[in-house]
Amino acid sequence: MSDVILRPFEAGDTDWLVERHATLYADAEGFDDTFGPLVRSILEAFNAGHDAQCEAGWIASLGEQRLGSIFCVRLDADTAKLRLFLLVPEARGRGVGRQLLAQCMNFARDAGYAGMQLWTHESHRAACHLYVSAGWTLVDSQPVHSFGQDLVEQTWIFRF
Repeated sequence: MSDVILRPFEAGDTDWLVERHATLYADAEGFDDTFGPLVRSILEAFNAGHDAQCEAGWIASLGEQRLGSIFCVRLDADTAKLRLFLLVPEARGRGVGRQLLAQCMNFARDAGYAGMQLWTHESHRAACHLYVSAGWTLVDSQPVHSFGQDLVEQTWIFRF
């Protein structure tokens, strides 16, 4: 998708991003209605006061159509946290995820972080494959019951 651009996340993207997360995860994985409010709380905190020097979010778009998102937020002084990585189904398998991930990782490196961390579920196989190909390491995996489903949570890290 050569015409895809990555633009900064804007507060006006919040409702779209909450709806897309809630709907796509409900459809694909049976997540219950607790997931959307979690996404909203993350975005509201970001909107209320992120530090633009070390935190950012991006929306991938093709014309007016939003295709996905990714965020880099501060976990601690040395570590950035990747959050809210999402691609709509029609954007998957076209390099948009790789583009978003590279943007986020480059921002974190340029902001002076020594590494990054992310939390996901093993059912997100395409994303996990992307993390492996970008040099991330799986450091923890454990069964949980979240969002109305039995899942396996994973923690991944990347060091610059």
